[in-house]
Amino acid sequence: MLQQIAVPAKDSTMDETPGLADGPAIFSVEDDVLDEIFSSVEDLWDDEITFFRNPICDQEVDICEFIGDKEPISVLAVEYESGNPIFKAKIEKLASTYGAIRRIRRDGNCFFRSFMFSYLEYILEAKDAAEVARVLKSVESCKQALLGFGYAEFTFEDFFAVFVEQLEYVLPGKSSTSVDTLIERCRDLVISNYAVMFFRFATSSEIRRRADFFEPFIYGNLTVQQFCNTSVEPMGEESDHIHITALTDALGVPVRVVYLDRSGGDSGKAAEINHHDFVPAISQSSDKAAVPPVTLLYRPGHYDILYAK
Repeated sequence: MLQQIAVPAKDSTMDETPGLADGPAIFSVEDDVLDEIFSSVEDLWDDEITFFRNPICDQEVDICEFIGDKEPISVLAVEYESGNPIFKAKIEKLASTYGAIRRIRRDGNCFFRSFMFSYLEYILEAKDAAEVARVLKSVESCKQALLGFGYAEFTFEDFFAVFVEQLEYVLPGKSSTSVDTLIERCRDLVISNYAVMFFRFATSSEIRRRADFFEPFIYGNLTVQQFCNTSVEPMGEESDHIHITALTDALGVPVRVVYLDRSGGDSGKAAEINHHDFVPAISQSSDKAAVPPVTLLYRPGHYDILYAK
């Protein structure tokens, strides 16, 4: 029996990364070769995820866990002890509100890893089964959006399945679940990287779905399609406000980003700590003034997890 499937066309600039460079290609495939196709795709992604390295941060990638231990905020003061005075003043101010930080590996995927662990940790500690049920509906919407854009399900189904497993793992009533075991799972190569790919596909689906909204914010004369192909879906590509806005809207999960940068400079406000709350376009929360469940610290080019005192 012949089956007609849509498979993202290959972009010559992206090696083997799936995407929609020229729109989905449509062709017929015999049932008896579909298993072979699925196996090849899984092998391809296993290889890419296992051997990916960002050459800028090879040294840190080699020595840091995907998800670090929780440390007192004072470690930042030590890190910048001989550094820029603006950063030092801001760290002192930061310490008045936040008591701990959890470092995330610097490999271009830090925003998605930070979001993943912080969100799962929130559900675990809040014992919020209703939130899991809600976000599972959002996950299904992302899946349907990708199918609507012509993606073959086998190109993303494993990534979605891994994230759903993590949600089910932190559901209330799982006696074996603790923050320590959650850390172990999020440090696992396959779980961590497959979950990152879920977030990348979820982000891409939202940007494509609301192309008219996001297109004005894309630099470099790229189309929405090109931006998703080159800056959203590939492992190791860094995230900015577009990615954060799209992911929070796709999953309905608010995120607070606290900025540790040089803003303020000589204006006399160098020690002011700025933050921005990314609230979903259609908020699922009845209390819009509540602190978002995910709080991240942004330093130029990198995200870590912050914990309030």
